[in-house]
Amino acid sequence: MEQLMSMGFSRDLASKALAATGNLSADAAADWILSQTPSSPSTSTTATPHSQSTLSRFFSCNSQPHPSSSLSPSPSPSPSSKRTIPSETTPNNKHPHLAPLSERMRPATLDSILGQDHLLGPNSLLRSPSNKFFPSIILWGPPGSGKTSLARALAASLPSKPRLVPLSAVSSTVRDLRDAIDSARRARSTRATVLFIDEIHRFSRVQQDALLPAVEDGSVALLAATTENPSFHLSTPLLSRCKVLTLKPLSPEHVKSLLLRAASDREHGLCLTTGGTDVTVLDEAVDFLSVNCDGDARVALNALEVAASLAAKSATESSDVSGATISITLDHIKEAMQCKHLAYDRAGEEHYNLISALHKSMRGSDADASIYWLARMLEAGEQPLYIARRLVRFASEDIGLVNPTALNQAVACYQACHFLGMPECDVCLAQCVAYLALAPKSVAVYRALKEAKRAVKESVGGNESVPLHLRNAPTKLMDQLGYGKGYLYPPDHDDCSGQTYLPPSLLGRKFLDWPPDGKTQ
Repeated sequence: MEQLMSMGFSRDLASKALAATGNLSADAAADWILSQTPSSPSTSTTATPHSQSTLSRFFSCNSQPHPSSSLSPSPSPSPSSKRTIPSETTPNNKHPHLAPLSERMRPATLDSILGQDHLLGPNSLLRSPSNKFFPSIILWGPPGSGKTSLARALAASLPSKPRLVPLSAVSSTVRDLRDAIDSARRARSTRATVLFIDEIHRFSRVQQDALLPAVEDGSVALLAATTENPSFHLSTPLLSRCKVLTLKPLSPEHVKSLLLRAASDREHGLCLTTGGTDVTVLDEAVDFLSVNCDGDARVALNALEVAASLAAKSATESSDVSGATISITLDHIKEAMQCKHLAYDRAGEEHYNLISALHKSMRGSDADASIYWLARMLEAGEQPLYIARRLVRFASEDIGLVNPTALNQAVACYQACHFLGMPECDVCLAQCVAYLALAPKSVAVYRALKEAKRAVKESVGGNESVPLHLRNAPTKLMDQLGYGKGYLYPPDHDDCSGQTYLPPSLLGRKFLDWPPDGKTQ
């Protein structure tokens, strides 16, 4: 509906066209409108009769699209329009020479996808030849690991050739979802529908719930991609209806293969960036880029494209482009990268993975590993005060009474980070991390508190009242009621061993096992 209205048709006319064509696509509906005669009451004044009553005059393109970006043929474009109307069969980009290198080199088939052999084996779920059933799948992996490419290639490889309806959770609404689901249900008798939702973790709970009935009854096969842990960001009902598949970051070898593929592809590769001039990449430049992109193919390819532009500019300034091949050097790559790319999200799973690695390394008394994980977090831009707060917690939880000064060290580190900020406070954090890692460890206090909490929660019939001899008696009435009666004030009595401090039901119960008798606890 929105696509037709953006072309100038009224809402009523667009509704009639969609109904007449069975909601197959915006292309078919627009063709129907343009094929009507001027006398037809369903013809809009904006749809002037034309000798060629097709949708092609609404598209603008001077070059053929990348074959990997289309799942089925689309109308031939003509240069009369300034806007491309997307649909489930429209290629990703009508101007491949304007698309980033990472988009132009997107793999079109399952066989051309690298780095996910654990998902693409001969007998794997994604290689299933079934023509009748396709499970709803959520692809979970880091950026640049190939989630979108895998989803598109998978839909294209299905024997049933389903409709692929792409949506982005960044911009789609509940209405968009319902329209896509309604269209899928109308076409269900003749053709299955795969609903691809990119960045599905951006959907609200209401939007996720809107998917449940269609996924449950099979109206659509959900194919979604996310960079965030589905356990945290997707609802339990939706997860129970889907199969979660995990993608791995690309290894340097796989990234290197992709870079070489982009350099040698004359139809979609670097030659488009350099205006048709051939490009070569020195081995040391490929090796550096493949190692420093952190397994993100998109980062690597886009950096390679920037490096190609820099190399072309250098060659032009030196008047060395007369049909010669442009060479990308290590200096070009370093200038394009600026700094090493680190996969890190201060609100995402990697944030918690790294702080967990730091905590466990200190607990294991490995100072080298502890400093390494600290450096990873600092280089990725983590807030130093967050790390310092975790160190304060660690000083009491994992060291405790066996070295009480560890807490002083951690609190002093927090104050130093507050006073100095980054980058000056980094060495303060490193000193504290090393101190805590090398300190003797005891979890006696942590276990005591945990056991006391359990006793409070599991008390039968509610927690007992405070014994009268432990209560204060600030008023005469309270004194008459026996508050504080029988209490022995230790400074005034040499022997108070008979005095108890726990409720009657817990007398003799030990929570803190201390001293440790020479053993680390």
